[in-house]
Amino acid sequence: MGNSSRKDEGEEEEGAKDGEEEEDTEKEKEVVEEEEEELPLGVEELLESGDPVLDLSYRKFKRLPSRVCELMHLEKLYVCGNRLRKVPDRIAQQQGLRTLALDFNKLEDVPLAVCELTSLTHLYLGSNRLMTLPPEFTNLKNLRCFWLESNYFHRFPRELYDLPNLKSLQMGDNRLKALPQDFCRMESLKGLWLYANRFETFPKVLLRMKSLEILDLDKNKITEFPSLKRLRTLHLFSYDHNPVKEPPIVGEDVFLVGEGAAEFMEIREARKERRRKAAEKEAEELAEELAQAGEEPVIHGILKNSNSKPATDEAAVNIEDSDVREEETLVKDEEQEDCIEAPVTEYDGAELEYDEELVEYETEEMICEGEGFEYEGEGLEYENVPMDYEYEDGEELEDTRRQDEGA
Repeated sequence: MGNSSRKDEGEEEEGAKDGEEEEDTEKEKEVVEEEEEELPLGVEELLESGDPVLDLSYRKFKRLPSRVCELMHLEKLYVCGNRLRKVPDRIAQQQGLRTLALDFNKLEDVPLAVCELTSLTHLYLGSNRLMTLPPEFTNLKNLRCFWLESNYFHRFPRELYDLPNLKSLQMGDNRLKALPQDFCRMESLKGLWLYANRFETFPKVLLRMKSLEILDLDKNKITEFPSLKRLRTLHLFSYDHNPVKEPPIVGEDVFLVGEGAAEFMEIREARKERRRKAAEKEAEELAEELAQAGEEPVIHGILKNSNSKPATDEAAVNIEDSDVREEETLVKDEEQEDCIEAPVTEYDGAELEYDEELVEYETEEMICEGEGFEYEGEGLEYENVPMDYEYEDGEELEDTRRQDEGA
């Protein structure tokens, strides 16, 4: 019995060794296959060019060529539209990398090696098979633009709370039904894309996003929107393809995209024009009165050229019709109701389009294009229809819903 027992143990140990050897052999095979994989035409030249921007998109790679990890001079790497299921750990050596595009692949998890690229400012992981972010994702403190559209997120990834510089977040076409109450911790966020999710009610926590400039809630199931006037920095709000009866109430300078928005903005512009003309007329009348009262002509000129701001304001007030007053009263009441908000936890600290430092709203232009509209502001680039990315150059802001940036 004793000999039999020792024999069994020996066989188990031998089997374990065989298993380890087989595993090592498999890894060696993978390395050999990776090294021996024939590179598509033109890729060899790209690898030897010394260019800080390397675009290997749509080359049908199943593995990232091992030589890519040896290019220490790279600043931007585009590998979208391939068949990658993983990324080599050695990519973590690319500490100078600022832009990495891995969208339209077959990733099921965010590679941990990517989380070690602490210089990244732009990361594109859209159109993969992701459901969560790893805790190590919080290492990317410099990230400003993050595209995560067309994945399988059912819950908002709270790891993003610890990215203090995130200005542009693209999470369209996921499975989100709600946002957490402490979402407003993302104080730097300026562009937020939540189209084609599963929202049935407007996430009221968004009313506390004081820096938000672009908000896209297309293709959800929202039947009613609160007043968005408290979002002072909002430039563009898209609510198309939601079952709402009328446009939401927004500030005077907000561009709306959705059913009834065009008519709403025409009426708004007509009202502004009436106010302007009435103000000009009153300013002229006031200037004439001052001139007749013996004031020097220069006074008249100053008033006329400056459009007399006090007179303008008074005239604008005089032409406010009763409908406008009622609307403002309703808005005020509604805003008071919304002021009862959940407590905000302490803040620890989003760009779009393919370009390295494209998302800096402070220094770059923002263009939003959709069905029949064009928007220009500071900071984001946005296209509403095509799914394919086009890469463009730029130094600090870019946001195109589907774009591959080339340097």
